[in-house]
Amino acid sequence: MTKISSCAFLCALPVLALLGCRAETQLPADPPATVEEAGAEQQADQQSTAETISVTVRTAAGDRLFDVETAITPEEQRRGLMFRESLPENGGMIFPFDFPRLASFWMRNTLIPLDMIFIRSDGVITNIAAETVPYSLDSYYSTEPVIAVLEIDGGRSAELGIAAGDHVSWPDGPALPE
Repeated sequence: MTKISSCAFLCALPVLALLGCRAETQLPADPPATVEEAGAEQQADQQSTAETISVTVRTAAGDRLFDVETAITPEEQRRGLMFRESLPENGGMIFPFDFPRLASFWMRNTLIPLDMIFIRSDGVITNIAAETVPYSLDSYYSTEPVIAVLEIDGGRSAELGIAAGDHVSWPDGPALPE
């Protein structure tokens, strides 16, 4: 009986080792930083060197124009709008992806509420996570695969009449319908 138990234990070890392996979760080990802890990183982020492009959102009431920063590199996408104390009235950030995918964003180290606008490859808005909560570790998801996410000041979507089904266009992105 002891020999069988030892054999079963030795056979189970590789299985247990594999079960212990998993992909890294979205949540990092360190807690969200406070404004005081952000220090130099906050100042650097406010003086962003990201490219600014024009983004047009075609709503039922007309076109809405934004001048937004682009988050293209993995580092720019990781940092996003963290540590910003404000955004220009028609400012924000666009996160273009190389291919359509389900997207998930959170508000770690983000000081201001944002509207997250999820955009399909044809430029149509799938859904909007409106007035997201600063510092929240809750995830906000696209309802289907998207090619980009546009972040603007929280409440601006409702204020400007931007809604799911509207079209979004930017350089190297989808064109607006005729």
